[in-house]
Order: sequence, then structure tokens, then C-alpha cells
Amino acid sequence: MRRHSLFLGAALVPFLLAAACGAPPSPSPPPARTPTGAAAVSGVDGAARAYVDAVNAGDLDALVAAFAPEAEIIDVTRSIKGHDAIRTWADNEVIGGTLRVLAIAERRPDGQKLLVHWAPGGSGGWRAHYDFTLAGGRIVRADLQYA
Repeated sequence: MRRHSLFLGAALVPFLLAAACGAPPSPSPPPARTPTGAAAVSGVDGAARAYVDAVNAGDLDALVAAFAPEAEIIDVTRSIKGHDAIRTWADNEVIGGTLRVLAIAERRPDGQKLLVHWAPGGSGGWRAHYDFTLAGGRIVRADLQYA
């Protein structure tokens, strides 16, 4: 009889504890979304912000429009010049990814260097420096290098 009482007591303990503690806690609300893209950091220049926003929106036309017609992109070691080449490059390698500005690394009268997190579609991504030179409200040169 003593073993039966011990078993019955052990079986009741979890139920008694659950009753004493009340109902299980309700799930926590989801964390607030933090801004992404250029909105995450204040002070990003207009044309650079337009580029970041276009990447995140998957808007190829807006991305190309952020550049002057004869602009140059240095993608690590490759040189991409002019709207047609920029459109091809962006369509093949940029659209579908996400770009988040982490900080403004440098400010100059003709532009700024941004520390970003770039994640091509389907990857976890990496940090990079995107150094934008601006003129006439557009990007005339973008130097994209690993950070």
C-alpha cells in the first residue's frame, strides 16, 4: 500500500504544481521591428538612400535612376560603367538581396562611406563598405568593398 501511495503522490505533484502556478504564461508579443535599409541610420545622403531603398524594394528602375548616366561602380575589383551595365549587374547580382545600413563610416563634401550589411538573396550576407561619390543629386561613383 505504501508503494501505491508513493506512486499516486508522485503522479499528482505535476498537476498540483501546475494548479498552484496558475495558467501558463501567454506568449510574448513579437519584438518590435527595427528599421532596415537607409532608414536605420539617420543622415544617409539622398542618392545613397535611394540606392539602398531600391535594393530592398527590388526596384531595378529606381536603382539605376540613383546613378548618373555615366556613373561607375567598383564591385570589389570589377568596374561597371554606365546605366546599361549597371542595370545588367544589378539585375543579375543585386535585386533579390537585402541591404541594411549599419553606420556612416565617413562623411565628405562629395559623398559618404557607409558600413552596410549586404545579403544577396538566399545568403546570410556580410559587412561591406559602400563608398558613394555624389554629384547633382545622383551617384557618380560607388566603391563596394568587403569590410
